[in-house]
Amino acid sequence: MAPNLESFGRDRVIYQEQVKRRTAEREARRARRRQAREQTGKMADHLEGLSSDDEETSTDITNFNMERDRILKESSKVFEDVLESFYSIDCIKSQFEAWRSKYFASYKDAYIGLCLPKLFNPLIRLQLLIWTPLEGKCRDFETMLWFESLLFYGCEEQEQVKDDADISLLPTIVERVVLPKLTVISENIWDPFSTTQTSRMVAIVQKLVDGYPSVVNAENKNTQMLLKALLLRMRRTLDDDVFMPLYPKNILENKNSGPYLFFQRQFWSSVKLLGNFLQWYGILSNKTLQELSIDGLLNRYILMAFQNSEYGEDSIKKAQSVIACFPKQWFTNLKGDKTISQLENFCRYLVHLADTIYRNSIGCSDVEKRNAREHIKQIIKLLASIRALDHAVTVANDHNIKELKILIEGK
Repeated sequence: MAPNLESFGRDRVIYQEQVKRRTAEREARRARRRQAREQTGKMADHLEGLSSDDEETSTDITNFNMERDRILKESSKVFEDVLESFYSIDCIKSQFEAWRSKYFASYKDAYIGLCLPKLFNPLIRLQLLIWTPLEGKCRDFETMLWFESLLFYGCEEQEQVKDDADISLLPTIVERVVLPKLTVISENIWDPFSTTQTSRMVAIVQKLVDGYPSVVNAENKNTQMLLKALLLRMRRTLDDDVFMPLYPKNILENKNSGPYLFFQRQFWSSVKLLGNFLQWYGILSNKTLQELSIDGLLNRYILMAFQNSEYGEDSIKKAQSVIACFPKQWFTNLKGDKTISQLENFCRYLVHLADTIYRNSIGCSDVEKRNAREHIKQIIKLLASIRALDHAVTVANDHNIKELKILIEGK
C-alpha cells in the first residue's frame, strides 16, 4: 500500500481534512443552537446531549437534494411510453368499476378483487417514491391522490356481497406497499437517537395499528418484518452508537474540562435514547422494551455513568430524568412491595446514594445536614414512584425518616 494510505485504504491527508471539516461543522451547529438558546432564555435549563440532532450539514443537504431531484426526474420517465389508460390509477379504476357494475358475476369469477392490489402496487409505489414520515413536511399518505381515488372503490349503493374482496382493497395496499416502505425506512433512515424522528415513526406505526387492525397486527407477516426491522435498528444503535467514557473522579472535578463536558454529553444523550426507546410503549411488548431500555441501556451504560457522578443533587436530578422516561403503566398493577426485577440494580444504586449522602453529611453544619435529609427524602420518593417499596422502607428506617407514608402517597 502507498505510504500515504491508512489501514482502511483511505488517503490520510484527505481523511484528516474531512474529519476537521465535520468537526468544525458540528461545533458550528452547536454554537448556533447555543446562541439561539441564549436569545430565548432557555440556556439555564439546557443539558448537553439533549439538543437537536436533526440538523444536517449544508453539504449533506445539498447532496441529498441533488440526488432526490435526479431520482424524481428519472422516475418521471417510467411511463413516458405508456398510454394513460394503463398507468393512471383513475383510468384503470374506472374500467374495473364499469366491469363490476355491469357484469358483477364474471367480475367476481375472475377474482379481480384479489388482483387489484397487485395491479395498483407499482403505481402507488411510484407516488410514494420520496415519501418518508420522518420529515416534518411529509404528507399523510391518506391525503394522497391514490388513496382518495381508491377510498370508495366497490362501495356502490347496491347491497354489499358477503366476502367481497374489494372492501379490503386499501388495507391490503397498506399491508403490501406502506408496511414494506416503512420497513426499509426503519432499517436505513430512522435514527433512534433523534427524538423528532422517533416521535414521527411511532405516530405513523400507531396510526396504522389503530386504523388498519385487520392487517397491522402481530400475526401479519409484513407487520412482523417491520417490528423486526425496528428492533434490529435499536439493537444496532445500542451496540454501535452508545459510548460511556470512564474517567477517574478527580478528572471530573473540573466542570469546565473537556472530559467532564464529554461525559455529561454522553450521559444525557443516553438518557434521551432511553426516552426514545420507551416511546414504543404500547406497540412493542413490555418484555422487549425492558430488555432494550433497562438491560441494554440503563444497566449496561447509564448505571456505569451514575457511579462516576457526584453523590448529591446532581445524581438525584439524573435519577429523576431516568425515572421520568419509564411508562407509569409498568408500576400501576404491580403486587407486593417489589418493583420489576430488571430495575433492582438501579434501586440498589439509589439506596447506596442515600447512604453516601448521609455519610458525607456527618460532621457538617446543621444546614448541610438538613439538605442531606431532604435529598434522602427525594430518593425515597423516587423509589416509591417505581414501586420499589421494600427499598424505600429500608432507606427510611436506616435514616430515621418518619414521614414514610406521606412520601410514598405523595410520589
